Amino acid sequence: VQLQASGGGLLQAGDSLRLSCVVSGRTGSSYAVGWFRKSPGNEREFLAAISWSPWGGGDTRYQDSVKGRFTVSRDRAKNTVYLQMDSLKPEDTAVYYCAHNPSGLGYPDRYRYWGQGTQVTVSS
Repeated sequence: VQLQASGGGLLQAGDSLRLSCVVSGRTGSSYAVGWFRKSPGNEREFLAAISWSPWGGGDTRYQDSVKGRFTVSRDRAKNTVYLQMDSLKPEDTAVYYCAHNPSGLGYPDRYRYWGQGTQVTVSS
């Protein structure tokens, strides 16, 4: 499985940004794709995830701290997962990663394949 994250950049507080993650390879038919971030001095933090399945999927999970500001979505035709981030704050500055979980949303500790990350920097 390969994941390619993109869309990061330098923004100001209050801006919005949408990150993209293209998923390819032998993904399996049912899985989840999650978004994480890591900033210097902090542990990697789960943000949001969305499920894929042959019968639809599309269920989502969010970290409480980003509910209402971040939205995860997907485009099945493009095999792409998005993370829409609104009302950005300087504390959102981090490297953002997408990851593939072959076990699905119910197993949040089983993210196995990771993208390379994209830097998001928010200035005040």
